[in-house]
Amino acid sequence: MRCGIVSDMYRTRFALVSAFATFAGGAFFLTAQPNTVKQITDGVWFREGDLMGQGHCNNIIVEMKDYLVVIDANFPSGAHAVIAEAKKVSKKPIKYVFDTHHHGDHAYGNPVWTKMGATTLAHANVTAEMKAREPQRWQEAAKTRKDVSELNLSTAEPPKETFTKSPHVLFDGTRRLEFHHFGWAHTKGDGFAFLPKEKIICTGDAVVNGPYNYTGDANIANWVNVIQRAKKLGATKVLPGHGPAGGVEVLDGEIAFMTELQKAAKAAVKAGKKVEDIVTMKDGQPAATSVKLPDSVKNWVGMFFPAQVRDAFEEAKQKKPRGSMNL
Repeated sequence: MRCGIVSDMYRTRFALVSAFATFAGGAFFLTAQPNTVKQITDGVWFREGDLMGQGHCNNIIVEMKDYLVVIDANFPSGAHAVIAEAKKVSKKPIKYVFDTHHHGDHAYGNPVWTKMGATTLAHANVTAEMKAREPQRWQEAAKTRKDVSELNLSTAEPPKETFTKSPHVLFDGTRRLEFHHFGWAHTKGDGFAFLPKEKIICTGDAVVNGPYNYTGDANIANWVNVIQRAKKLGATKVLPGHGPAGGVEVLDGEIAFMTELQKAAKAAVKAGKKVEDIVTMKDGQPAATSVKLPDSVKNWVGMFFPAQVRDAFEEAKQKKPRGSMNL
């Protein structure tokens, strides 16, 4: 049994079967189609990852004039799957792969991409987070994931190219692709890819469409601010890090969920409660909570909710980001 933040993180990434089954009747999940590729518009494809079976994130393929850009490196097995799909939709080479953040299901595939000649790209805070949190997480993942262990590396490979000025822009005369950083939400390095002409935003895990939020590395108090800044870009199509693609309602739903989560946590702190008063632990992990949120945000409430409540409570009580408590 793994312990601490590593155990918590990987349980949230891979143990999704019961949560998915519980909410499978919801409208958002009726459209979930893992391992499928859908064309969003000319030259933009959305691949929904198999989160339940393989722990994969979603990927987006963007076609530029002479090359392709892939959003998120995924796990190594996910990277290979995306490479195969990219070959089906375009003969152009993959030149850039954008890591929206440092988590394994979005960045551990980096060595696969760089080996084939692509440049991995991210905000500088992604590299900083890797330096702070690796190699422990990589080595833990290698114990349970064959695709990670087979790389025979001792730690995660950081992005080869980073930026600090936002937005970082790729423009080849035919298409403009912007990479934005609006602050610390899901992680310190959260990056968004935005296509201004097409009004498409790729959010990574700063916005998910379903009960997939991981709050262990987060700044929950700032999460809503980040999404609101992203929303100002004016996107009409939202391609999340996990869950089906959608429209602005996905951004609004994530905002509403995080707002209600914070509200409940602050109320508990103000009432003088202790974390054990609202969260029940089992085998060292949050297993249940007495906190209830409105039905309007139930799409984002699942088996990780007890951990989210614990994290939000501790953040509200200690008045510092949850992600700064596990370093």
